[in-house]
Amino acid sequence: MSAVEFFKASAFAVVGASADRSKFGNRVLRWYLENAAGASLFPINPKAPEIEGVPALQSLRALPNPAATSVSVITPPAVTEAVLREAVELGIRNVWLQPGSESAAGMQYARDHGVNVIGGGPCILVSGAAAKAEAAARL
Repeated sequence: MSAVEFFKASAFAVVGASADRSKFGNRVLRWYLENAAGASLFPINPKAPEIEGVPALQSLRALPNPAATSVSVITPPAVTEAVLREAVELGIRNVWLQPGSESAAGMQYARDHGVNVIGGGPCILVSGAAAKAEAAARL
């Protein structure tokens, strides 16, 4: 459960990104827009063509380089479990489950397959800046 490893990625995806600025999926996407300069950013939403001016992808399968992408998840737990299975299939190594999105079965499955899963409390909106700074110091 290393946030430092999470921030070593060259790209980030936000599964559950929303065009509704009052939703956490939008707030997390905006956090990346403000804090991940220079990294590629991919909102994942099967219904939106773009969010906050960034072209949206329909699923993780559409990522150009999944193995180089760290993924934040803001979805209901049942959806999260499917997202984690897809992440394992695609070789994604780092996933941060935002509070309320955790699926215990999905987390165990992903961890059993070597995925660095952050979950069970820390929110990127609260803990992200410090973890990102620590990751930059270790590069």
